[in-house]
Amino acid sequence: MTKDNTLIVYGVPFSQPVRAVMWLLILKRLPFTMTLINPGSEGATGSRNPAYLAKNPAGTIPCIEEPDTGFVLGEAHAIICYLSRKHGWSDVYPVDKQIRATVDWYLHYHHRTIREASIALVAPKIRKDLNIPEAIQDTAKANFTRALGALEHGWLSKNRFLVSDTVTLADLAAYVEIGQIQPRFTNVFDFSPYPNIRRWLDDMANIEGHDEVHVVLEELGDISIEAPSMDAIRNANKRALQTLKQKIATF
Repeated sequence: MTKDNTLIVYGVPFSQPVRAVMWLLILKRLPFTMTLINPGSEGATGSRNPAYLAKNPAGTIPCIEEPDTGFVLGEAHAIICYLSRKHGWSDVYPVDKQIRATVDWYLHYHHRTIREASIALVAPKIRKDLNIPEAIQDTAKANFTRALGALEHGWLSKNRFLVSDTVTLADLAAYVEIGQIQPRFTNVFDFSPYPNIRRWLDDMANIEGHDEVHVVLEELGDISIEAPSMDAIRNANKRALQTLKQKIATF
């Protein structure tokens, strides 16, 4: 891949869905460049800026752009499925119709279940400006903990990973949400009642790209007592970008 048609990823490393896309690209050693897009901002690099909205009318991150074709695609799960089909990454998105359908099943299930970890546990500490009502936080936490039970007693009771004994897109999508709240990172959730999930977290930490993708969380550290400042978040994103560039240079 030449410099002129290197895949562009729009977003910030602190975003969980952005991390899922980055992890896949690192795992499959596909070069990319990241263009920082600040969620909710109308500034020059903001997700509400007209220039970005012209590419992605929803104003969400991540978003990818293929410079050689001009093709633009938003939503992390759509992106990782598209890239896997395009490049034939059948290890993470198996060609077996039933296994692929099961991966899709989890990706659809994820949005109002495991994804709720952010609203319930992370966003209230990081983005106090959002003023998320307590009732919404409580509902999100209930949805999340129910979903953890489904993973613990269902998905992960049958397989080493969510869908099979090898890593798939389902695991990448799930881990960026679940993994971020464990003690080694933000430390805002107790996983002691979930032995299968704890085992899976340990297994996922050994997958290539894990450490590089989660530098941003390593930089921020424990937020269970004190929320990080915006400067700390910005610096963590900058450190993460430096690490990504160094990793991509080895492809």
